[in-house]
Amino acid sequence: MNKDALVIAKKKFTSRLIVGTGKYKSMSECANAIKISGADIVTVAVRRVNISDKSKPILMDYIDPKKITYLPNTAGCFNSKEALRTLRLAREIGGWKLVKLEVLGDKKNLFPEMIETLRSTEILTKEGFQVMVYCNDDPLMAKRLENAGACAIMPLAAPIGSGLGIQNEVNIKIIRDQTKLPLIIDAGLGQASDATIAMELGCDGVLVNTAIAKAKKPLDMALAFKYAVLAGRKSYISGRIKKTISGKPSTPKKGII
Repeated sequence: MNKDALVIAKKKFTSRLIVGTGKYKSMSECANAIKISGADIVTVAVRRVNISDKSKPILMDYIDPKKITYLPNTAGCFNSKEALRTLRLAREIGGWKLVKLEVLGDKKNLFPEMIETLRSTEILTKEGFQVMVYCNDDPLMAKRLENAGACAIMPLAAPIGSGLGIQNEVNIKIIRDQTKLPLIIDAGLGQASDATIAMELGCDGVLVNTAIAKAKKPLDMALAFKYAVLAGRKSYISGRIKKTISGKPSTPKKGII
């Protein structure tokens, strides 16, 4: 096992890249992209992806839940009642307790509705769920989610599917400094370099769906994100040099001829 493994809810994962299963042209393309990405966690929109109707193409036939960790999420839920019902159904269908909570506030920008999100987190943790929470990049609210029992904080980089990349590095750094929970950037990444930036800020991982699924070459983009996450993580733990406003010679002056 990788010594620098990602740990969520006491479980170790080799890859720090989490990949979504939506928006692909086909389930086979989705499965190939996930394989190439090296991800060992995939998000599953319980309300949109077929995981129970055996008369239609079923996700388990393409992505083996014994090899890849399924992370049921509540994509498309706009209130606590919908989100709770969806995750309880996921537990009933597949026995899943590690889940991603996503309660949206509006249909245009898809920002999280944080009051409903916090309420749902409190209820789900009391019911024994291990809750990874999609949230805005507000450090105060992130702390409240941590206190409510969340097992991972997942702030957006930018609106879902926008591809804008990280818009507020300062808040991400503040959240990183104040929490010991896994910090995973969720939503808004557009290209591999965005993932590298997230990892260099000290994030523990990134979740990517649209940027891979809707790329002109999804399989190539999946590979790009794989290496971008690895590079960003290695850069972060290596310890970057301090920034200065003046130049410094890269070779010593001592011994100059």
